[in-house]
Amino acid sequence: MKKIEAVIKPFKLDEVREALSEVGITGLTVSEVKGFGRQKGHTELYRGAEYVVDFLPKIKVEIVVAEAVAEQAIEAIVKAARTGKIGDGKIFVSPVEQIVRIRTGELNEDAV
Repeated sequence: MKKIEAVIKPFKLDEVREALSEVGITGLTVSEVKGFGRQKGHTELYRGAEYVVDFLPKIKVEIVVAEAVAEQAIEAIVKAARTGKIGDGKIFVSPVEQIVRIRTGELNEDAV
C-alpha cells in the first residue's frame, strides 16, 4: 500500500478528483493548507501599506492505494494538476504499514 499526498493549486481540485475517479480511486481526503517553495509568495497592497504574503493557499489531497495502482494515480494527478507555471505543487509517496477501518476492524486492503 502507498500513501500519495499531492499539494496542488486550489482551482485544480475538481480536475484532480475527476482524474482520480477515472482510474478507479473512490476515496480521498482534502485539506486546505498554506505554503511556499520556489513560488516564494507575492506582495500585496492593503490600505496603502505594502506587505508580503509568504504562504500561499494550496490544497492537499491524500489517498491510500494498492501498489499496483499507485503509478496510475500519480500520473492522473500530474496530468490534471499541471499548468506549466511555477507553483503547480508536489507529490509525496510513502509506504503504508497498516490500515484499520475503525467501524468494522477490517485490516489493510479490506479497509481501503
